[in-house]
Amino acid sequence: MESSGGSSKGCMDQFTSLIRSQRGMLLFAEIIACIIILICYGASWSYAYTGLAIFMLIYCIVLFIIFMLGLHLQLTFVHWGWTTFIRALIGAVAFIITAIVVLVSRPDGAGIAGAVVSILTGILFGYDAYTILPTLRKSHAPAPSAEVGHQPPESPANFIPQN
Repeated sequence: MESSGGSSKGCMDQFTSLIRSQRGMLLFAEIIACIIILICYGASWSYAYTGLAIFMLIYCIVLFIIFMLGLHLQLTFVHWGWTTFIRALIGAVAFIITAIVVLVSRPDGAGIAGAVVSILTGILFGYDAYTILPTLRKSHAPAPSAEVGHQPPESPANFIPQN
């Protein structure tokens, strides 16, 4: 349903504009990978490791919705760059460690498949953290001084590119 102003975009337009950005593609790929890991670990003897996939799936979906609806521009008290970096870093380390534990313990067919997808997802999360790091370094600025022409650093709300 369109608003009378005409300037707001529909839900599908917001989804497609986010999914076309690199950050949106990475988030969407992480969501799909978490679903695959959830299915693989759920069908194996290693079903106890589904908790990590569920947690990261919910975390990625919440961030995807926040970025899709543009709420990151309104919630300025959260530094979205650091939030997504920590999510990606924790996801990378946790998925790789979980995959190694599953492979070393009692692997079955679905457990091995889940571990392989888990390693690939850990690499995907690591790549996501690697792509976020330059934006964090760019937004870091020295403490404000008493200079007259001092410009404040770029807002962390601009972390997600708007297409």
